[in-house]
Amino acid sequence: MQGDCSIYQQARKAKGLTQEAAAELLDISVRTLAGYETGERLPGDDTVERMVAVYGAPMLVYQHVRVANALAGKIIPPMEERSLIELTLRLFNRIRRFSQNKSLERLMEIAEDNRIDETEQADFQAILLEIQGLVQYGMELGAYYGAKK
Repeated sequence: MQGDCSIYQQARKAKGLTQEAAAELLDISVRTLAGYETGERLPGDDTVERMVAVYGAPMLVYQHVRVANALAGKIIPPMEERSLIELTLRLFNRIRRFSQNKSLERLMEIAEDNRIDETEQADFQAILLEIQGLVQYGMELGAYYGAKK
C-alpha cells in the first residue's frame, strides 16, 4: 500500500473518481465504500469484481485476495503494476536463469523418491523461490493484459 491509503482507495483514486461517483457506479452507499477504504469493512468478492471493472484495476483482485484471506496472503506473492516491457524482461530473465541453473532437472531429482531429505532442503528452497518469482511475474503480466482489454 502507498501511504495510508487502502488498496480500494488507491484503485479509486487512480481512476480519478470521488467516493460519491464511485459509490454510485458500484451501486453501494458512500458510507459502505468509506468503510472499505478505511479498513472498517471488507468488500465481498462481487463488490471487488465491480471495483475491478469500474476502476479498470485488475491488480485489485490479487491485492484483495491477499488482504481478505490470511492463507492466500502467505501464498500469493505481493505484486506491483509494471510496464509491459519491464514485466516481459523480468519474466524472460527468470525463465532463462531457471533453465541455465538446471532447476527443473534438480527439482525432478529431489522429487524422484517422493520426499525432501535434509541434504536437498537448501536446493529445494532455492528452486521454490525461483518458481515463486516466475509465478509472480506471470500473474502481473496477466493483470497487465486484463487492464489493457
